[in-house]
Amino acid sequence: MTDDGEGPGGDGREHGGRDDEVRGARRIPGPRAAADDFDMDHVTPPPPVPQPESVPPQPERDQSGTRPALVLPHRVLKALLGAWALAACSTEETEAVEEHLTECAPCADEALRLRDAVGLLHTDGSLDLDPLLRTRVLDNCLSRRPAQIPVPDWAAPYDAETARLDALLRDIGTSEWHAPVRLKWFEGERLAHRKTTVAGVIGHLLTVDGLVSTALGLDDPLADSVPGVPRRGPGPVLAPAARTETYWSAARRPPTRAVREPWREQSHTLIRTVSFAGRGVSDLSVSYGDFALPLQDALVDRAFECWVHGGDIARAVDYPYETPSAAHLNRMIDLAARMLPAALAGRRRAGLAGPARDLVTAGSPGRSLHLEVEGLGGGDWYIPLDSPAAVGSPDHAVAQVALDGTEFCELLAGHVPPVETAAGQRGDREAIEDVLYAAASLSRL
Repeated sequence: MTDDGEGPGGDGREHGGRDDEVRGARRIPGPRAAADDFDMDHVTPPPPVPQPESVPPQPERDQSGTRPALVLPHRVLKALLGAWALAACSTEETEAVEEHLTECAPCADEALRLRDAVGLLHTDGSLDLDPLLRTRVLDNCLSRRPAQIPVPDWAAPYDAETARLDALLRDIGTSEWHAPVRLKWFEGERLAHRKTTVAGVIGHLLTVDGLVSTALGLDDPLADSVPGVPRRGPGPVLAPAARTETYWSAARRPPTRAVREPWREQSHTLIRTVSFAGRGVSDLSVSYGDFALPLQDALVDRAFECWVHGGDIARAVDYPYETPSAAHLNRMIDLAARMLPAALAGRRRAGLAGPARDLVTAGSPGRSLHLEVEGLGGGDWYIPLDSPAAVGSPDHAVAQVALDGTEFCELLAGHVPPVETAAGQRGDREAIEDVLYAAASLSRL
């Protein structure tokens, strides 16, 4: 270190405590080369920096709060066509796209195709199959090539109604099998009801159809759940309601959708058996406990109950369900009309109907009621009033009742009381009331 104050740095200052004074000072850069020191022929200019495509600035809202029309480039508008077709654009974007479509033919064509495609995704039509589709397809097939072993005409309603109900059961979900169903029928002078589930209704149909099975020598469904009931052959004679309650009470747990398969298999077996047997089973009868029906009538009766309970299930799960075909409905109404004289006599014996007024010999025409059923499956029937053995006759009609076919079936099912039946009535009031109550008494669990 010399006395003249020049330090090793050559800047005229000593290092030491005075370093703090210059520590923050900026370093002076060295001299740069002059421009003429470079060979401009060998210098590569730097690449230009890419600038993002700018979207024209959007004007702000004016004092009235309205934003002027949105201005977007073509490629952005084209990308918005899909969202526009789905109505997913904002108001400003929708206006911009629609303004653009008036000026750009290619985009207008693309927008039209997209809007048509979106229309296919939204349909208000029902996706449920027509319940009569199976019948029409079978009729068409059989008209071209008759079946070698056709289903008898009297078994056709049961075949059709079990198929329709099976289609309903196939469509419902697992949880809907436990949907509550209220079964209704008429007892004496009042309506009765019983709560169960969709699966419980199918169990009821399974056990009552078992009456027909046992008459044909087939398996009794009660044998699987009730001890002491033989699988085949004569067993305990139980009425439909007693069979159902026995089946329900014998179950270890509430019925589930597993009951569908045995019911379905049983109905198919019944149809196959009567089709193969043909006339060989036409003289059989089916016992219902306190009365019996010929096999042909019993299958029509089972078809009617299958339709009625199918409607009960459909209402419980909010499913569309139509009435049977006109020919099948006519068979059901005809069976009820033929059962009315015996039902009326039974109510008279129980003191629930007026006394007989004009007894005649068996097979002779007697006092009658003209039952006129209008609409689908309708017709005219003359019901003898004083004896089941008498013959109804238009010449001896003392009263007339006219009502719609569906209303009459609701009465037969016990879903409406006789006093609420919307019927046209004329003539003997007591005879009309007795017949309407007798019709309701044909219902049962």
